[in-house]
Amino acid sequence: MIPAILIAFAFHEFAHAFVADKLGDDTPRYEGRLTLNPANHIEPVGFLMIIIFGFGWAKPVRTNPSAYRNYYRDDFWVSIAGPIANFLTSILFTIIFAFFLKYVDINMSQNSAINVFYDMINEVITLNVLLGFFNLLPIPGFDGFHALKDLFRGGLNNIEEKLWQIRPLLLIGAVYFAGNIISAPANLVIRWLSNIVNLIVFS
Repeated sequence: MIPAILIAFAFHEFAHAFVADKLGDDTPRYEGRLTLNPANHIEPVGFLMIIIFGFGWAKPVRTNPSAYRNYYRDDFWVSIAGPIANFLTSILFTIIFAFFLKYVDINMSQNSAINVFYDMINEVITLNVLLGFFNLLPIPGFDGFHALKDLFRGGLNNIEEKLWQIRPLLLIGAVYFAGNIISAPANLVIRWLSNIVNLIVFS
């Protein structure tokens, strides 16, 4: 699970940094966030939390939206870049997994190292799908709520202030009920990814 967490966090935070940099904000560049090195993106407490409790966080990418050419539009793309990166990462590793299944001798399936590799790839795919949808939840501090604020051009500020007051309860609810909330779309994406595997393996 640890390699999957490192990969998911690294791609997610790098995407925020990369898009912000491309849209005119060099803050992530100066803070060393334009890298896929997990060490630059891991927040120790959040990392331990996700290992122990299944809920944690990476080090947020600091940005300066005033540097964007179009404040709300560009900030929206920076916000959703992380979840999009998770979905793209799941697709990338699905393709890697499919070609591995297609070309690795099936007699080697008893090899423990290959089994570990299979398990790791599956964990990377699943975790990235789940993390992508989880971050899209409309909770203050999450990418989903930030993107909604940009879509409404700051019109949710009053609602956000009230939601921040109950954010601990929202987070507890997200941890306990997120499975029910995101399971349907996540399972749909995972089934679609399975179809990609079948298409590549049996073509």
